[in-house]
Amino acid sequence: MAHDSTAHQHESSTKRIWQVFGILSVVTIVEVILGIFRPPFLTETSIVGMHLLNWIFIILTLYKAYYIAWAFMHMEHETKGLRRAVVWSGVFLAIYLIFILLTEGDYIYEVYKNGYIAWDF
Repeated sequence: MAHDSTAHQHESSTKRIWQVFGILSVVTIVEVILGIFRPPFLTETSIVGMHLLNWIFIILTLYKAYYIAWAFMHMEHETKGLRRAVVWSGVFLAIYLIFILLTEGDYIYEVYKNGYIAWDF
């Protein structure tokens, strides 16, 4: 009897690994295709100081990071409080990092644009 449950668990684990592999592969393929072709409507549309294509890359990358933590770090089997603590910490850190990068990048761009420093590098 124990052998049957072990075989069923192994089959279920194998199916889960292939499912995770498929989802992560599809998201990565979408990122690569968007990076190669760079559709004009995504590169010409700007939201909050950044092209829509860049926002799509950030969102897809965060999704992959979340899904990797969910599946491979076994967060799906943890308590709701621990899952929220881990996931929300990462989400707030990513949002903070994006905010800092956009703010500092815009400042540097304005300094170069207004001619305080030459673009000769």
